[in-house]
Amino acid sequence: MATGRAQTKTIPDDAPHLLVVDDDRRIRELLSRFLMSEGYRVTTVESAAEARAKLEGLSFDLLILDVMMPGETGFDFARKLRTSSSVPILMLTARGEAESRIQGLEIGADDYVGKPFEPRELSLRVASILKRARPVVPPPVEFVRFGEFVFHIGRGELKRGEDIVHLTDREREMLTLLAATPGETVPRLALAGNGAANGGNGGAVGERAVDVQVNRLRRKIERDPANPLLIQTVRGVGYRLVVTP
Repeated sequence: MATGRAQTKTIPDDAPHLLVVDDDRRIRELLSRFLMSEGYRVTTVESAAEARAKLEGLSFDLLILDVMMPGETGFDFARKLRTSSSVPILMLTARGEAESRIQGLEIGADDYVGKPFEPRELSLRVASILKRARPVVPPPVEFVRFGEFVFHIGRGELKRGEDIVHLTDREREMLTLLAATPGETVPRLALAGNGAANGGNGGAVGERAVDVQVNRLRRKIERDPANPLLIQTVRGVGYRLVVTP
């Protein structure tokens, strides 16, 4: 594997941390230099036992695991690891060993690279695995519908059909907090804003003021403010906004 000259770069502390497990010192060093040049944090070990010890004390984003190691093989280690961990695994196999690749995938490896391999191929496969393993973050809510109303969170605009409903700054602030997590309870303390930030009696006053302000907001959107359907009270906790699917 020819990597050329790896350029020194500062690797951020939150960069993905890779664990390379290979009994060949030359491979470990080449992989470490190349992957660090790609912006990854890299730890290397020469055996499954050392890898197991590292995993007990550190969290890794990906394991690059050689199949053919003396003693406990990569297959044996991956099989045991999969009983307690879902950390992604990229296996290094001898090129052309189709049965080995299939066995690795059956055990629970995420991908494989055949030796000898091109560094760029390895880098692309590592990036692909990390992308698949990354939690999917849902897009932020842009607007919510409730009853006859639509509230555009970014603009802080409440509309009933084509008509804009006037909101005070405090009403807009509270409605924004409620709409950001539709259907979930927002505590009174959060809705109180800075007025309750200091706690104590000031906090109590702030939370009581929230009840008054919520009642004013209800009069603008509820058909029957005395029996609210859209902004519901969660007794002893706070309020939640009931939205239209």
